[in-house]
This record gives sequence, structure tokens and C-alpha cells, in this order.
Amino acid sequence: MALRLLSLIFLRLVGLLVLLGRSPASEDVELLVLRHEVAVLRRGTSKPRLERADRAVFTALVRLLPKALRTHRLVTPATILRWHRRLVAAKWTYPHRHGRPPVDEVIAGLIERMAGENHR
Repeated sequence: MALRLLSLIFLRLVGLLVLLGRSPASEDVELLVLRHEVAVLRRGTSKPRLERADRAVFTALVRLLPKALRTHRLVTPATILRWHRRLVAAKWTYPHRHGRPPVDEVIAGLIERMAGENHR
């Protein structure tokens, strides 16, 4: 029990030292991300639905956070990659066409005439 308490105190002190060594810009970015997360969560739905504007804000700000803080956000790097894959897939997918495209009637008639003239 005492060892666990000492290790917890040690971890908190190391965390405090890390916080003191961070730049003010990093702290500002973290505050912006937290405020936007709170704004999304205040919408009152059971599962927060992110709009395109929310995704853009999170994508821009999460990149500026330190790596240790990225994984504990509402939007993780894996989520941003999934959004990017969906955008690329939606932009670069082509309609699925089944079967052979139709042949023009003039060309079909020419093929039938040539096949009748050539016995091989």
C-alpha cells in the first residue's frame, strides 16, 4: 500500500514537472481542443455527432498537441485517419458498372454483315 502511494506521488510530481516545461502555445492549443470538446458534448445527445466544421477544427488542433495528449481526446489520431480515408474514398470511387456496355445498332449491323460475308 505504501509503495503504491509513493509511486502515485512520484508520478504526479513528474507530471507536474512536465506541465511546467511545456510551452504556452502548447497549453493554448490544449485549451482550445478542450473547449471545443465541451461545446460538442453540450449539444445534449447521447453520442456526440461531429459536423464537418467540428472535424476540421479537431483535425487542425489535434496535430498541434503533444503526442502524450493526442490519445486521450474525443478525437484520436485514428479517428482523423478514418475521416481522411472516407473523404478519399468518396472522392475517388467510380460507379460500379456491370456487364458489357451496349453496342451501337450501326456497329452491330456491320458486325453481322461482316460475319455473314466471311465464312471463317
